Amino acid sequence: MEFSAKQIAEYIQGRVEGNENATVNSFAKIEEGKAGAISFLSNPKYTHYIYDTDSTIVLIDEAVELEKEVKPTLTLIRVKSAYEAVAKLLQLYDSMMPKKTGIDPLAFIAPSAKIGENCYIAPFACIGENVTIGDNCRINPHVVVYHGCKIGNNVTIHAGSVIGADGFGFAPTTDGYDKIPQIGNVIIEDNVEIGANTCIDRSTMGSTIVHKGVKLDNLVQIAHNCEVGENTVMSAQVGLAGSTKVGKWCMFGGQVGLSGHISIGDKVFLGGQSGVMSNLKSDQSLIGSPATEPRQYFKQQALIRKLPDLYDQIKELQKQVEELKTNKK
Repeated sequence: MEFSAKQIAEYIQGRVEGNENATVNSFAKIEEGKAGAISFLSNPKYTHYIYDTDSTIVLIDEAVELEKEVKPTLTLIRVKSAYEAVAKLLQLYDSMMPKKTGIDPLAFIAPSAKIGENCYIAPFACIGENVTIGDNCRINPHVVVYHGCKIGNNVTIHAGSVIGADGFGFAPTTDGYDKIPQIGNVIIEDNVEIGANTCIDRSTMGSTIVHKGVKLDNLVQIAHNCEVGENTVMSAQVGLAGSTKVGKWCMFGGQVGLSGHISIGDKVFLGGQSGVMSNLKSDQSLIGSPATEPRQYFKQQALIRKLPDLYDQIKELQKQVEELKTNKK
C-alpha cells in the first residue's frame, strides 16, 4: 500500500512542508531511513538525523525549529505531536493487516472453558477449566490461564505470561511453612494488554483485578489480591506485593516496587526503581527509594555525593580536636 504526504497529512491533521505528492509504503526509524519510508522525530536527541536521513517523509512536531535545510528529497509533515501521529498511523497500518483467528491445533483448551468470538489462541497456550475469555482476544504462545480466571474483550496477552498461578501465601510454623490455599481467581477487564512473561497471581479469596485499559510491560509481577485501576501503565519489572491497590491513570517506570497492603491514588507517577512502602495520595510524581518528591530526591543525591569529602573533613577536625586536647594538657 502506498500513501502520499497529502493523504497522510489529512489523516493526522498535519501540515506538509515540501512535496505533497511524495509517496511512502513503509516505516523506518529516522536514523535508518530509506527511500519510500516514513519516519518521525519527537525526541530532541535525534534531531541531527533529520539532516541526513534518506526517508521520504518525516513527521515532526510543530514546535521544532531546524537549524539548517533538510535534503530536497525529504518532505516534512508538521503535527502537534509526532509521537501521537505515528502511533495513529501504525494503528491504521496494523488494522489493514490480516488478523489470525481461531484456536491453533497445538493449543490446549479445557472443555469447560468459554472462548468469545474472533479470538486467536496460539500454539502451546493453555486455557484451564472454567476460564472465560471475551471477544477479539489474542492469547499468544505459551500463555497459561489457570482455572476460574475471567478475561474481558479486546485483551492481548503476550508469550509466556501466566494468569492465575497461586499467590505467594505461606504461614510460618515451628516445622517450616504451611501453604495457604489460594482459592480466588484473576479478573482482567476489557482492552488490557499484558507483556511477555508477566505474572498475575490469583487471590487468596475474592479476585485479583486488572481494570480496563491497563497496559503492562514484560516481566511485571502482580501479586495476589492486588487491584490495578483503569488505564494505569507499568514498565518492565514492576512488582506489586500482595493486596496493593493502585488507582487510575498511574504510570510506573521500570523496576518500581510496591510493598503490600498499601493504596496508591489516581494519577501517581513513579520514576524507575522507585520504592513505595506506604500509602500515596493522588496526583503525585515521585522518584527514589523511599519514593520522594523529585526536587528533594535530587537534592539528597547531591548531598550523598559530597559525603566522602565531608567524612574526610570530619576526620581532620577530630584529629585537630585531639591535638588541641593534648596541647592543653
